[in-house]
Amino acid sequence: MSNRSGWESILDEDEVIRWQGRPDGAVVWKVSNIGGLLFGAAFAGFALFWMIMAAQAGGGFWMFGLLHFSVGIGIAIGPVFWSALRRRKSWYTLTNKRAIIATDMPTKGRVLRTYPITKDTMLEIVSGDPASITFASDQRHRKNGSYKVKIGFERINDAKQVYALMRDIQKEAA
Repeated sequence: MSNRSGWESILDEDEVIRWQGRPDGAVVWKVSNIGGLLFGAAFAGFALFWMIMAAQAGGGFWMFGLLHFSVGIGIAIGPVFWSALRRRKSWYTLTNKRAIIATDMPTKGRVLRTYPITKDTMLEIVSGDPASITFASDQRHRKNGSYKVKIGFERINDAKQVYALMRDIQKEAA
């Protein structure tokens, strides 16, 4: 695939598009979501209990618990649905030089991130249905430390073929 229409200002003159695709946008529950789910459910459950008790006292004071209940629900299921939304608003491109991830999120707008594919790029295919390919990482900082976030083409149907293309790009770069 080498159609450059609309890519003139983004691609180098000798750069060729090898593959384009989109991730699967399905809602996926992971084991890593269990902690947030349990904490959020407990938070929302306590808020619900508090609202019931406050409602029995009469008046509208119970409505102050709605904020806490909503936050608990957001903590419990928010990350799962946010991840699916992020994938639905993403587009992937692989050229003979780099991987490109474009997103158009309601909160951030349009963002285009590029990641060079060199002979030293660590490629990893992550099994799943559909599989993912990681090729970069980002260091995120918190108050009490930092953690790494893997970056790649998430949940793509033709992951094995794209992985083979990326290995070919690495061989060409060597």
